[in-house]
Amino acid sequence: MFTMSPPPPPLPPPQIRWTKTAGGASDRQGDSSLHNETLRIKTISRHQGGRYYCKAENGLGSPAIRSIRVDVYYLDDPVITVHQSVGEAKEQFYFERTVFLRCVANSNPPVHYTWRRGREVLTQGADSGVEIYEPFFTQGETKILKLKNLRPQDYADYTCISSVRNVCGIGDKSAHFSLSNRTAPPSIKLLLDDPLVVNPGETITLVCVASGGDPPPTLIWVKPGGEELPKRCVVNGGTLTIPGVTVDDGGAYSCVASNNVGNPAKKSTTILVRGLRKGRFWITPDPYHNDDNIQIGREVKISCQVEATPPEELQFSWLKNGRPLRSSERMVITHTDTDISPGTTNLDIIDLKFTDFGTYTCVASLRNGGTPEISIDVNISSTTVPPELTVPRGRSHLIAQEGDTVDLQCLVSGKPKPIILWSRVEESGAAAAAALMPDGSAQTESYDGVLRISNVTREMGGTYRCQTSQYNGFNVKPREALIQLVVQFPPTVEPVYTEIRQALGRAFSLTCRLLRAHPARLLRYEWKLGSRLLTVGQFSDQKDDTSYHVRALNREGYGEYTCDITNEAGAGRCTFLVTGKAYAPEFYYDTYSALWQNRPRVYGFKLQWTQMEPNAVDRILAYRLGIRQMGQSRWWEQEIPMEGTIQKGELLTYNLTELVKPESYLIRLTPITRYGEGDATERIITYSAPVNPHLREFQCGFEDEALCLFSQDKTDEFDWTRHSAATRDTKYTPNTGPSSDHNGSKQGFYMYIETSRPRLEGDKARLLSPTFNMNSKTSSSSAVSNSPTYCFAFFYHMYGKHIGALNVFLRQKGQTVTDTSVWSLTGNQGDRWRQAKVNIHPTMAFQMVMEGVRGSGIEGDIAIDDVTIEEGECKDPPPNNLRSLAPPSSPHIWQLCITLSLALMGQQR
Repeated sequence: MFTMSPPPPPLPPPQIRWTKTAGGASDRQGDSSLHNETLRIKTISRHQGGRYYCKAENGLGSPAIRSIRVDVYYLDDPVITVHQSVGEAKEQFYFERTVFLRCVANSNPPVHYTWRRGREVLTQGADSGVEIYEPFFTQGETKILKLKNLRPQDYADYTCISSVRNVCGIGDKSAHFSLSNRTAPPSIKLLLDDPLVVNPGETITLVCVASGGDPPPTLIWVKPGGEELPKRCVVNGGTLTIPGVTVDDGGAYSCVASNNVGNPAKKSTTILVRGLRKGRFWITPDPYHNDDNIQIGREVKISCQVEATPPEELQFSWLKNGRPLRSSERMVITHTDTDISPGTTNLDIIDLKFTDFGTYTCVASLRNGGTPEISIDVNISSTTVPPELTVPRGRSHLIAQEGDTVDLQCLVSGKPKPIILWSRVEESGAAAAAALMPDGSAQTESYDGVLRISNVTREMGGTYRCQTSQYNGFNVKPREALIQLVVQFPPTVEPVYTEIRQALGRAFSLTCRLLRAHPARLLRYEWKLGSRLLTVGQFSDQKDDTSYHVRALNREGYGEYTCDITNEAGAGRCTFLVTGKAYAPEFYYDTYSALWQNRPRVYGFKLQWTQMEPNAVDRILAYRLGIRQMGQSRWWEQEIPMEGTIQKGELLTYNLTELVKPESYLIRLTPITRYGEGDATERIITYSAPVNPHLREFQCGFEDEALCLFSQDKTDEFDWTRHSAATRDTKYTPNTGPSSDHNGSKQGFYMYIETSRPRLEGDKARLLSPTFNMNSKTSSSSAVSNSPTYCFAFFYHMYGKHIGALNVFLRQKGQTVTDTSVWSLTGNQGDRWRQAKVNIHPTMAFQMVMEGVRGSGIEGDIAIDDVTIEEGECKDPPPNNLRSLAPPSSPHIWQLCITLSLALMGQQR
């Protein structure tokens, strides 16, 4: 079904990479894609502007680097803000009232501003009461209109027009403001109490109204610091409603009014949600005695603390054994000022007696109710003793492994039993600095003396402190103890996984590196191939890696190598997959004239590719080629044998010769070595029929801009130009070129070469016709004698003392491209159009190449017009048929040219 093509040209195709000034092409967050040498950015945004660099390298010489700058143009809506200035002039006793109108719009390129008053355009200097200036610090983004000492005519409608001068079709944008004697900055008032005290579960409504400002201001509600409003909130203009309020909804709320005049107005209120929390107590023995025990005859103070909202509504009462207790000479009840500290009440028992032993209850409540009260019981008896703190034997130094759950325990005695506060101590030289607890807090409370840490990590190791709190205990010097936690974790190694591709018989080394481990001593390593043990050993203190060396790879040496580095906590593993698989081939998308037609509805396609790292593994013996018509499930496969060694960057070619419609196929290419199949690569080829697949007659007078599908050759020095005598400027070189097209029309078009500077003698411009397929049932392998004959005709104009040459080539496009000279003429032929006709005998798909060569000076313009191709011999050839003036030349060897292009979607110039 397929045939092998001859060896490709020796030039390897380059590898293309795009990068940007601010980073690589991978920084495009998925909205761009590399295809071939074209970088496509879909829906470009303003931050993607900048300079892009294209780097092409094929292993021969230095890389080629070119750059292109991409400017993304945009224009935001302008905004007008108005500011007033009222100041007293010292020399004169009057007030000068000045108004500034500031216009701001972000754009690229820099915006140009225009101010209008009504329909009148305001300019600097045209009105003594108006100044227009641009502050230096705004860097071109702001234009200020200054109205000095307001006059009646200054009360008008103002328009700021921002423009980027229609770049990329971006039209002008405008903003309007009506200045009047009523124009004023906003002012607001809140229709609610401040602070607003509510009970949990209530629905509250905050109302903010504008009390002044022209134009009428817009009202919004915000919380300080950018904090979000509660999600249950309902906002309607200046009204904010919060249903089912909770303690978390408390705090400050601000109403902001803005009308672009002066500064926004802002007023705030505070919502207080009634509540009681954090009930605490502590006992203070008589401070005039040295011991901390409760004894008869001493003074004892019981303190009770509660946080309340609002604090001024907090009230306390005391009970003894359930009965109300009133202040007396021996039992003194006092309360602290809630404005200074959290609400605290004290019960002083002077000259403690046996009858004073019992249960004392502190009851906290809010005067207006709305929340449950808090009761705190404190027992005072002969058994009441201050706290002691110890760590159980063997628990002051704990060793855990990463992922374990560990309990840190401190034993606390005393009656009543105090709360234990856990904190962390991080040793930093001689000083101890506080570190955060595993839950992220600075301190953690515990009522049973146990701190449980689940899923221990290596960062949680260190010294922990437990200490007694004065709350729920004695107000004595805190007792404390330290516990050391050591977290062991398995070695962390690199590489975790890597693939090594090697050819048979080669030497290579595998290295596994230790990054960190605890404990980091007595580390062992173990190398295996599959389940087979290769070597074992132990790390020295100075070494942090281990290597395994293979002197000559054999077939049994392929497979998965593992290196386990172990300590008491476990193992870290490096894995290396050693394989002889060939790397994937890389398709070459810019194959010159990839498509041709064999016969009606049957096409050929030249497939070209390079091999990634061909020398990394054994020689590639063949490629498995798979073809599947898109939409079908069946694959056709065959092998393409390879002779000799493939070089890096070498362009490989294979012709697909039996492609029929529909016009899309999925191609899969898999390299094969003696190891087996390598990595496959797939691509979709899509094609359409060439122009005039069965040529009978072709005519082109270059009247349309499409040039009848003629194209410029990208490998020449300059291009042909389409022009008419009516538009061409002949003042610079008046003694050259035609004064009309071939038919005598000043408006008619033709193609010509412009030989003025910067053109140099010998520069070539080539114009390529469309690709034609012969109207013949014979195959491309038929003899020339069986090939049809076509007449190629055109008109030429070669006038000027510096005329160079006009050459015509027949370009045939089979498995290789060949150019054959069929007509040539040099020198001045006079100021008139002449016709040339020549018989051509193509044997396969072909193009006609029209080559203009620049002569020794600027008076050397050559023009062509009315090109035709007809089936059959030329009739009535002109008497000076010049087709024999130049012998057929050997085929051109076209230099490979990489075109760097950037295709941009979205707004661009």
